[in-house]
Amino acid sequence: MANLEAMTQVEEDEREVQRNYWREHCANLSVESMMLDSNASHLDKEERPEVLSLLPAYEGKSILELGAGIGRFTSELAKKAGQLLAVDFIESAIKKNENINGHHKNVKFMCADVTSPNLHISEGSVDLIFSNWLLMYLSDEEVENLAEKMVKWLKVDGYIFFRESCFHQSGDSKRKYNPTHYREPRFYTKVFKECHMSDDNGNSFELSLVGCKCIGAYVRNKKNQNQICWLWQKVKSHDDRRFQRFLDSVEYNHKDILIYEKVYGQGFVSTGGLETTKEFVAKLGLKPGQKVLDVGCGLGGGDFYMAENFDVEVIAIDLSINMISLAIERAIGLKYAVEFECVDCTKKTYPEKTFDVIYTRDTLLHIKDKPTLFRSFYKWLKPGGTLLISDYCKSVGNLSIEYAEYIKKRGYYIHDMNAYCQMLENAGFDYVIDQDQTNLFLKTLQKELNSLENKKVDFINEFSEDDYNEIVERWKAKKMRGEAGEQIWGLFIAKKI
Repeated sequence: MANLEAMTQVEEDEREVQRNYWREHCANLSVESMMLDSNASHLDKEERPEVLSLLPAYEGKSILELGAGIGRFTSELAKKAGQLLAVDFIESAIKKNENINGHHKNVKFMCADVTSPNLHISEGSVDLIFSNWLLMYLSDEEVENLAEKMVKWLKVDGYIFFRESCFHQSGDSKRKYNPTHYREPRFYTKVFKECHMSDDNGNSFELSLVGCKCIGAYVRNKKNQNQICWLWQKVKSHDDRRFQRFLDSVEYNHKDILIYEKVYGQGFVSTGGLETTKEFVAKLGLKPGQKVLDVGCGLGGGDFYMAENFDVEVIAIDLSINMISLAIERAIGLKYAVEFECVDCTKKTYPEKTFDVIYTRDTLLHIKDKPTLFRSFYKWLKPGGTLLISDYCKSVGNLSIEYAEYIKKRGYYIHDMNAYCQMLENAGFDYVIDQDQTNLFLKTLQKELNSLENKKVDFINEFSEDDYNEIVERWKAKKMRGEAGEQIWGLFIAKKI
């Protein structure tokens, strides 16, 4: 009983600290005070439409806006929503919001603390829950409790969108004290991934990650990747995305990513690390100001290299949330124009003629429908743009039982080089060249095996002897398949004239 009372007191103290903090910063109720940045007006012009563009279609839908403040997003959401409930725990802020947006007949306003047990929202009544800079003002336990409540409030197939500052402060406003929780993004991912609920009929529901990305306005204006947003969808448990779950639990679980990075080098999870990245990027002829799309960016090492050395802007995407979370962590403090997003490249769309270069390294072996993706690449490239792909390929003819089993076990979709070229030409590319880089692959594998042997003690201390033996055996098996001419490392460069 004493422990419960102590916990309750801690939570009450946390809420009072946060109330006092926001009472102070809501004194003049301006955009600058809400965003805690002297450059807020400029940032808001870029950032607000970007955030809204990331939302699912919400025309005529029921929206719950938590931490609504003075209505920076309320006014926009109200234009399309069927009904909107705007909630904030600072009375002066929600009153100003009502003064600004009260003319919208589809909007209701409520002064309430999202952590309060007295906040009653009907179960299964909301299509979209939206919050912008809210969870970072709650304790860890309050975030966990609120996440569980959000799942209950949502309709099946409904969405949760939230955006938070991670790692460190972004705004330049002076503060006497700062009680904000600048967490690692993996905290939020873990909390929402682990949310489950059951209804009265025994159906089980969870949240499926639709997307996670850096806010581009902050990357462009501040070279800052710490503004991160998530979009989740409430689904029946058996409907969750099996491939993404496979990537994050098997192929690219957190420990295995760190093992790959130990082999390939800081920031890399593909063959040769920085060395092969330099060699392949040199073929692109990058120029300052160009825009690059990296599909399957991994930990972002190649993206940081391109941004730093060629002054390009990089949009880096990967389906693995574990990869993206670690990539964002690696980006902190680097001040590069690299924007990360966790998204399925086969479902993502970009405007035509957006990119000067599309770059993808050892990723497309996961993609079954390459022809459709290649047509998208063609559309997304500007005239004169370049596509560079490195990928595992296979020899023409029958495969050995061992290589066929390897492909099946990993769930790969591998082609011979001629078939690869034909798919690119069919997608519309005017000029396609292919290079068999298997000799480089073999030399690189041997270098990595030598490096592993040299740091064996360090590797085992960091991971385990079993991990060491497994990675060595895997590398030796790849080397044998390459030497036999079965596993080919293909490099493809395609131009859009």
